[in-house]
Amino acid sequence: MAREISKAGIQICSGLASGVDTKAHQGALDGNGRTTAVVGTGIDRIYPAKNAKLADNIIEDGALISEFPLGTTPLFRNFPRRNQVISGLCEGTLVVEATMKSGSLITARLAVEQNRDVFALPGPIGSLQSRGSHYLIKQGAKLVEEPSDILEEMGIDGTKTIPIKDPAPSKVAVPNLDTKCGSTVLELIEDHGSLFESILAECQLQLQELHAQLMELEADGLIHQKGGRYYRSN
Repeated sequence: MAREISKAGIQICSGLASGVDTKAHQGALDGNGRTTAVVGTGIDRIYPAKNAKLADNIIEDGALISEFPLGTTPLFRNFPRRNQVISGLCEGTLVVEATMKSGSLITARLAVEQNRDVFALPGPIGSLQSRGSHYLIKQGAKLVEEPSDILEEMGIDGTKTIPIKDPAPSKVAVPNLDTKCGSTVLELIEDHGSLFESILAECQLQLQELHAQLMELEADGLIHQKGGRYYRSN
C-alpha cells in the first residue's frame, strides 16, 4: 500500500513503531517517496531501538518530528498525543488492523474530528485484529482493498507518476496536558455516559485540550466510548 501510494506522489506519515508503522515507512522509501515519522519520544531517543537505521533513512529525504523535548523516554501516555499529530498532518488515515480497544481506533476518531478521511482494510471475520477495521467500515470509513481505492478517493490517477511537492505547513494544535484537569474531566463523566459537548460545557478546557485529556483517559483504560458517549470504565 505505502509503496504504491508513494509512487503516486503522496507522502506517507506514520509513527515509527514496530509492525505496520515500520512497513509504511519502508514502503514509502521503496517507492522512492518521502515519509514523515512522528515519534512519541524525544527525537534523540529512537523507539524501538531496532528502527534507528530506518530513522536515519527517513531523515535523508523526509522528516522526524516530535513535540516532546530531547531526552524524553517512551512513556505510554505520550503515544495518543503522537497519534493526534499524525492524524492532523494527514489528509487521510488508513487503518490496517485494529482491535476494539486499540490506539488505531482512537487515531481514526481523531481523524474524523479533524475533518480527515478514514480508510480501513477489512480482514477475516473471525479475527479480533480485524474487528476494529470492520467497525470503522460500518461507521462509514472507506473500504480499501488495493492502493487505487485510496488514490481514486483523493482524485489521483495512480497510473501516472506525480512529482512530489512540498506540502503546505499544517496547523496542529499541541495540547497542554495537566493531571489535575484529567481528574476533573473524569469526574464530569456521568454514570449514564456524557457527550463530548456536555463535558466541554462543564469544564474550563479548550476543545483541543479536552480532546487530549479524553485521549489519555481512554488510553489508560479509565473511560471508553459507545454510541457517541463517554463512559467510565469499571
